[in-house]
Amino acid sequence: MTNSNDPDRQVLLEIRDAVVHYGRIEALHGVSLTVHQGELVTLLGSNGAGKTTLMRAVSGLRPLTSGSVWFEGRDISRVKAHNRVTEGLIQAPEGRGVFPGMTVTENLEMGCYGRKFPSKAEHRERLDWVFTTFPRLEERATQVGGTLSGGEQQMLAIGRALMARPRVLLLDEPSMGLAPMVISQIFKIISDINAQGTTVLLVEQNAQQALSRSDRAYILETGNITRTGPARDLLADDSIRAAYLGVA
Repeated sequence: MTNSNDPDRQVLLEIRDAVVHYGRIEALHGVSLTVHQGELVTLLGSNGAGKTTLMRAVSGLRPLTSGSVWFEGRDISRVKAHNRVTEGLIQAPEGRGVFPGMTVTENLEMGCYGRKFPSKAEHRERLDWVFTTFPRLEERATQVGGTLSGGEQQMLAIGRALMARPRVLLLDEPSMGLAPMVISQIFKIISDINAQGTTVLLVEQNAQQALSRSDRAYILETGNITRTGPARDLLADDSIRAAYLGVA
């Protein structure tokens, strides 16, 4: 974890008063949050809270009704989604979204699309790093993505995002549909990636795993940020524990 009290850390990502509509329905009601360089920040909320809507707005897949998204000090609210990727705002989407007919290596290579490497050697070095981070993927390098287990597909989705050399890695519900043992493994990998210097914005429902590994957290309820603070403080809060951990 980073030192959240360090005043010199750069704000990499900032959402300012984001409002998003689906037709006449307002899904986000003026959401604001910040992510500093090197942080692991969690956005916690139940189903229907608006977490995925916010992630889609940040990545450029859903337009803002009002408000703005700032990346590295620049307003990118009108920047197309594919251009946000080339600038280093990379998402591993909810549902993993692997290419089922492509091999593991081919899926990883797709993460480089639009993010060119200066040399073949640096490209190979990045691929080797992803395989070192996910040894299971190296074992399955020639296997097609659609035949992997759920946990392996999640590793592949994260690995593909890392191939693009993200400045900020957006992770949307990485524990969804996975067995508890696999969830623990995925969160350890996320912590390791963050410890190696990758800034992470994590959207999750698994409060225990997410809050215990994050620097800071925001609680999103029905389109509004209702709480924010150091993740460990929120994890120890009785009202948060009752709402998200089933502990009174």
